[in-house]
Amino acid sequence: MAILTYNMHVSLDGYIEDSAGSLDFSVPDAESHRFSNRQTEATAAFLFGRRLYEAMEDFWTDPERLDGDEVEAEFAELYKATPRIVFSDTLDSVADGCRLVRSADAIAEVERLKRETEGTLAVGGAALAASLVDLIDQFEVILLPTILGSGKPYFPVGHHLDLVLAEQKLFPVPGWMYLRYSVSR
Repeated sequence: MAILTYNMHVSLDGYIEDSAGSLDFSVPDAESHRFSNRQTEATAAFLFGRRLYEAMEDFWTDPERLDGDEVEAEFAELYKATPRIVFSDTLDSVADGCRLVRSADAIAEVERLKRETEGTLAVGGAALAASLVDLIDQFEVILLPTILGSGKPYFPVGHHLDLVLAEQKLFPVPGWMYLRYSVSR
């Protein structure tokens, strides 16, 4: 049975993107990127909402990624090798290596994937995570010492969740910290 995890870079005040929709505040250094590469190796599938899929897919499948920085090139290879399931009602098709699922079918599809898959299913995207909040087993954040003031919140609004700290790691970048919480049910 798979573990469903929601993993994003998060500002200290709880946002995954700023008020303009940018993720630029969260560009990783080499060590935190290597850490993400190790997580990706253990990922059975990425589960993306449309916006995060569109941001990730073109960037990480671009052949330039393989010619660039060693850590980014490694992630690009891992990304392309990992199945990607995109939950969207507005897309008509997705790239090779991806599968499209309508948002209305998200809960049933993720319940099936959890039963039939071994490893980690990694949710990406705040709206998708909010729709699946009752199925999420672990919340993982790389917490950044940045205050954005507003933007898109990491945690789903209006949900009470009791969490237990399961793991933490401090990165050399001043103030960057990885936190993994298990949901207490």
